[in-house]
Amino acid sequence: MNDLLASKPESLREKLDNLPRDTGVYKHLDEEGMVLYVGKAKDLRSRVRSYFQNSRNHSRRIDVMVRKAADVEVIVTDTEVEALILENNLIKEHQPRYNVNLRDDKTYPYICIKNERFPRVFKTRKRKQDGSKYFGPYTDVGQMNKMMDAIRSVFQLRTCSLKLDPEPIEAGKYDVCLQYHIDNCKGPCIGEQSHEDYMQTIDQVEKLLNGHTQELIDLLEDEMEEQSEDLNFEEAARLRDQISALEKYSQRQKIVSQDNADRDVFALHVDRNEGVACAVKFTVREGKMIGRRHTYIRRIDGRSDEELLLSYVEKYYTEANFFPDEVLLSVDPNDHPAQDTHALEQLLRREKGKQVPVKVPQRGDKASLIRMAASNAKLLVGEWKTQQMKRERDRIPEAVKSLRKNLQMEDLPRRIDGIDISHLGGTETVASCVVFTDGTPRKSEYRTYKIRTTDEGRPDDFKAMREVIQRRYSKIVEENGPWPDLLVVDGGKGQLSSAVKVLKEVEAYGKFQVIGIAKRLEEVFMPGDTDPVMIAKDDVALQLLQKVRNEAHRFAVTYQRKRRKKKTLHSELLDIHGIGPKTARDLLNHFGSVTKVKNAAESDIAEVVGPAKAETVRAYFDDVSEPEAEMADG
Repeated sequence: MNDLLASKPESLREKLDNLPRDTGVYKHLDEEGMVLYVGKAKDLRSRVRSYFQNSRNHSRRIDVMVRKAADVEVIVTDTEVEALILENNLIKEHQPRYNVNLRDDKTYPYICIKNERFPRVFKTRKRKQDGSKYFGPYTDVGQMNKMMDAIRSVFQLRTCSLKLDPEPIEAGKYDVCLQYHIDNCKGPCIGEQSHEDYMQTIDQVEKLLNGHTQELIDLLEDEMEEQSEDLNFEEAARLRDQISALEKYSQRQKIVSQDNADRDVFALHVDRNEGVACAVKFTVREGKMIGRRHTYIRRIDGRSDEELLLSYVEKYYTEANFFPDEVLLSVDPNDHPAQDTHALEQLLRREKGKQVPVKVPQRGDKASLIRMAASNAKLLVGEWKTQQMKRERDRIPEAVKSLRKNLQMEDLPRRIDGIDISHLGGTETVASCVVFTDGTPRKSEYRTYKIRTTDEGRPDDFKAMREVIQRRYSKIVEENGPWPDLLVVDGGKGQLSSAVKVLKEVEAYGKFQVIGIAKRLEEVFMPGDTDPVMIAKDDVALQLLQKVRNEAHRFAVTYQRKRRKKKTLHSELLDIHGIGPKTARDLLNHFGSVTKVKNAAESDIAEVVGPAKAETVRAYFDDVSEPEAEMADG
């Protein structure tokens, strides 16, 4: 048994000895069950066991992952295609730290065909799992706007958000809008356009979005001739105008081949020094270039060009809604011993209904397309480096950079959340969350929480921490942001473990780093590590963490005091007949506390609220005090 396996739990060693030789997906997990890595394999037993062989020359990243791995889970699939799709879904679900990090810019827009009875077509930057169809993302927003202009000028689609069910339409509940009167909509809301006719138009929109402009023109020309033969000259003229608009739009597209084929062209450029790669996809439809998209890839250490490009291509097609006649690649994954295109080709064949060749052209027009895509990828890497240098010039504080280094974070902790719990002997338990960006407090994003789950009079910081994390990050998961880069929990390993457990429950764990900072020795703890991270006392990174922790504590204590003050205000001054919230607030602002109001002379109170109310306040407190005086005399 090698040294690496000897250090692993016996349960893991037994699993490795009994792994199946089937096709499937595997997950490496750490001691707390967090998914470290997801992969697929034709032979699960051979592939998974290879990670634990000392003779294998793993990259440093994979070596670190294997040393953290305490368990392995496998899922057997019937085919490589199923394994490919499942791998992609699991990576999206768990966001494993050691997988290739494919970073589409999430702000890129899409064109959405909404899942509605009469679908609307519009631009959006958010994808929802609601059955709608999304085309994009469009890295060239100008190209997308031209597409939307073409759709608006050619097709008469509704833009309203009415719920066009049959019942309200038949009942005549809707009135037509301006778009109907200017002939931009056929009035499905009043029953003047049938559902069948509208969906035929949506089919034509999809053809345009998929790049089949000439096919759509041919269909419209046939329909125009039929309308003309039936003497429907007005409809024929409208179709003529549509065809003219489509031909004008088509002329703006670059012709890159003469065979009118549908192709997807993928190329890659890798900068090993910067630790970044860029994959570019050209979309060619009917021989014309209709779009370009790109993705930056991080965590490239130890990964070949073939693996990086294949990962991108496989991910793209597991989410695609259109499949071309041919796929062109800049490098051949089959040249690498650990990679091949078999699963990709099976997926394409299943979705397309026929064989889709995956080629690496060496000469001719197709090779020119690859060179053009590769040049774009190289240019985009250059732009990325320029942006990185600009960000550095934007003066990111040294504390943020140092914190990234000390915590071995992949990204700079530019946005930091800090959480603290405060109570008074187990009562009035509250929590605060403060937000720092680039080392500076963003007070507009501070939040406070009244803890509901703890028992009054029985302090339970762990329970309170679990509640506030559940409430805050379940909402962030639901709204998909804004995500912190780092969460700082006030407390040691116990509080950190509580936080990690809840983050996993709300499916937020792994989306950002989380640490605990203990007050006594200013020790910093990270999930899964027994020993604290050693940060020098004079390091600006530790000073930043202390600043976040102390600010969270200050804000929590301030909120708790406000609640106590409000409670005192209610139980004392607001119980006086004739004294409202404004008068009570004026008295507290002037005297500072209820006790000082109680001891003040009537003339002093009158200066704040007037003689009549001063007499009422004074009489109330005098009446309250008299029984106590009598008891003292007795």
